[in-house]
Amino acid sequence: MANLQGKLEAEVELKAPADKFYKIWRSETHKMPTATSKNIQGIKVHEGDWDQHGAIKIWNYTVEGKSEVFKEKVEFDDDNMSFTLHGIEGHIFDTWKVFKAACKVVPKGQGSVAKLSMEYEKYKESDPSPDKYMAVLVDMTKDIDAHIASA
Repeated sequence: MANLQGKLEAEVELKAPADKFYKIWRSETHKMPTATSKNIQGIKVHEGDWDQHGAIKIWNYTVEGKSEVFKEKVEFDDDNMSFTLHGIEGHIFDTWKVFKAACKVVPKGQGSVAKLSMEYEKYKESDPSPDKYMAVLVDMTKDIDAHIASA
């Protein structure tokens, strides 16, 4: 049987200090539509609170010019400045059975590095890997970094 599980990884060099970049994801997610408006049009808390571990949020975003929705449950690891978005439902699940996006922010000199990853499981071997979603996550990361620098 074919291995339908995969993982994509990317690293983005940030000008922002690790703690400031992590803080946006940890407690200021509501600022994302401002920081990266071409990618994220809106985020709503469905269950819990913005900065609550295990909160469920619904994202309205654009990928390759198409509007999509993603519902996720967030998991924070403050000690390691990392978070994981566990996909629950949304357009992504038309193509993948499992979808999990994560980021770990590592201090580096004056700035930091965002280590991005996406774990996924395809329904069938011919399904594509979620490269276009990784491209959006990389783009968002750069936009958020620029937003922090200009704040």
